[in-house]
Amino acid sequence: MTAPRVLIVGAGPAGVRAAEAVVRGGLRPVVVDEGDACGGQIYRQPPAAKARPAETLYGADAAAARALHADFAALLPAIDYYPRTLVWNLVTGAGQSGPGQTGFVHVHDRAAGAVGRLDFTHVVLATGATDRVLPVPGWTLPGVFTLGGAQVALKGQGCLIGRRVAFLGTGPLLYLVALQYAKAGADVVVVADTSGTWRQARAFPGLRAAPGYALRGMSFVAQLMLKGVPILRGVVPARIEGTDGVERVTLRHRGGEKSFACDAVGLGFGLRSETQLADLAGVPRRYDAAQANWVPRAGCDGRTPRSGVYVAGDGAGILGAQAAELRGARAGLAVLADAGGRADPAEAGRLEAEIGRWVRFRRAIDAMYPVPVQMLRGLAAETVVCRCEHITLGDLRRVAANTGAEDANRLKSFSRAGMGRCQGRFCADNVQELAAFLHGAAPAAMGTQRAQMPIKPIPIGDLLRQAPRTEPVLDEPVLDEPVLAGEAE
Repeated sequence: MTAPRVLIVGAGPAGVRAAEAVVRGGLRPVVVDEGDACGGQIYRQPPAAKARPAETLYGADAAAARALHADFAALLPAIDYYPRTLVWNLVTGAGQSGPGQTGFVHVHDRAAGAVGRLDFTHVVLATGATDRVLPVPGWTLPGVFTLGGAQVALKGQGCLIGRRVAFLGTGPLLYLVALQYAKAGADVVVVADTSGTWRQARAFPGLRAAPGYALRGMSFVAQLMLKGVPILRGVVPARIEGTDGVERVTLRHRGGEKSFACDAVGLGFGLRSETQLADLAGVPRRYDAAQANWVPRAGCDGRTPRSGVYVAGDGAGILGAQAAELRGARAGLAVLADAGGRADPAEAGRLEAEIGRWVRFRRAIDAMYPVPVQMLRGLAAETVVCRCEHITLGDLRRVAANTGAEDANRLKSFSRAGMGRCQGRFCADNVQELAAFLHGAAPAAMGTQRAQMPIKPIPIGDLLRQAPRTEPVLDEPVLDEPVLAGEAE
């Protein structure tokens, strides 16, 4: 039998807890992460030169961030850790299944400019999530950032995306990032939520599954109001305007239009799971209508129908950072059970019960802040949908009419929407929704764009210099000392 070789992709909350569980069970995993240090997006650590107190960076999550960073630091002697390293391809053993199955990933060490290959028998994909973005006329202007991008600027570099910032979208992250910017000294000119007040009120009782976090969300809104920030609900984004950059945002609200002068916009409509590696691994997906997103098919334990492949955290469906830690630990226990390690069934049961509580909480959040996909139907023909290839809504309509493209992948093939630098990470869901609208069908019937490697851009020069090898070209595992600092509520 092949000796277990456990690979964990991602060192955010899910990846760290998966590694912890695997180490506790007697195995030594390999942890590969794009970040400079552990933490993921939610607990991102700034460079040492930009270090600030954890309370400043993470607000009420400071204790959780410190604990995660410290626990990962304690794991370093027991794992092989490769930070600043992108997994850009994943291959599973063709025709193999069961405990003898092996696979491998191709990696790129961006610091060394090196490519390599890492083999595994079991892989945990803790790949996290990215912003869900819907196109708004003018969203390609300089000065428009996703909510996550605005957070990265603040947490990672201690800078603002603008001095007068409008925040537009929906979901808890909208209010959190707006408050972070207000505390950091930005003039937040408006927080515009596409979800209406009555919808939020109707779903509110479901938040009792995690009352402490419900109160936190309410405090974000209260603090913004105390700072005099206008909060509008039930808005329809009309346009973002400017010549060489953002100058104003115009919203439809209560039958009229309101404009706000600004020099930057934070835009985001919730989150979407990063599923490209799971797709390359052959994991089937299901359409989550509540989140308007395709997610890998997996059990509460992280096991997928593809033997030896596990998913954890928001890459398995959006549940949030607290649930990500639980899901990572549960996936780690599943790996141990399947690899012949020591797994505690009682602990597995406890974790599953806690995960179930966060599932209930998340469903209430999804009901309060639905992704407003109906916005896509009212877009002007000249609105850019795929910004990498500069494909407009009018282009998609013409392609659908002239070619008979009947699903999201055919629409991609004929239009090139989703073939650019981001590989569809920001437009694929919208192309699928538009395909459904154009054909009068349900979004799930349109399918979703298939992932292609490399899942993110890598320098072609690095590929030309070094062909992938059976052993990683990376040097000894990097034992980074985490910077225990970071950003804000």
